[in-house]
Amino acid sequence: MVNLGSGNAKACIEGGELVSYRFNDFEYIHQKGSPGWRNSDTEMFPVIGPTADAGFRVHVPRGNAIQDQHGLLRELDYELLSGIETTAQFVKSYKAGTVVKNSKFPDKSTAQLLIWPFSFQFYKSYKLFENSLEISFRISGEKDMPFMLGYHPAFKLYTDNPTVIAKDQTITLDTVIEAGNKALEVADCQSIILKDQKKLSIKTEGFKHFMLWTEVPNMICIEPITFYPYAVDQMQLHDGFDYLTDEDRNFKVTLIP
Repeated sequence: MVNLGSGNAKACIEGGELVSYRFNDFEYIHQKGSPGWRNSDTEMFPVIGPTADAGFRVHVPRGNAIQDQHGLLRELDYELLSGIETTAQFVKSYKAGTVVKNSKFPDKSTAQLLIWPFSFQFYKSYKLFENSLEISFRISGEKDMPFMLGYHPAFKLYTDNPTVIAKDQTITLDTVIEAGNKALEVADCQSIILKDQKKLSIKTEGFKHFMLWTEVPNMICIEPITFYPYAVDQMQLHDGFDYLTDEDRNFKVTLIP
């Protein structure tokens, strides 16, 4: 466990996962073990969205890509590179063609093994300030590697009528629940406010949209994404790819109480 502290702000990271963010002793992160979701955050990479209807195969420029929902990154373990008072950095590394066991098999998926034909390093960094928490992602890999990226944090809810403010929209929790497994798209948006017992602003850099998802009244997932996967048929999921160049790609999410 890595514990960060700055003034009245505290963050706890376990194996790269943000399991707590407290400001003035108020917890913003959904707690593992509570109803709704077994995690508190994760990443969706190198694909976002389900793939079962496409036989778990995703079209890429070369080789075979067998991916389950939201990609194989979550099957890899983070390595801690550094962790001091206010910062921490983790990395996941993958070598092209390495076969990875799918933890969803056989209970939740028929895909036993996953594979991706490109090598990459995926860096996740935290920087805690007195009044905010920055979560940064850096993708380093082969030129022209296709990818999508989504960050999937879950936030704890306290009241009966929380709302999400996105541009000129006020979105109720019931609206998010009614969207179901497809999640509710908030298109062309880089900043959202969660209004509950306390307010939390979520600002992004590099991402294009958000998805909102929950099935329970005690938490909500507010997910920055590069592509909304339900905009296309699963066989056409490749339409949502970005591509690496000679330079690393950088993304950032800032939580501001």
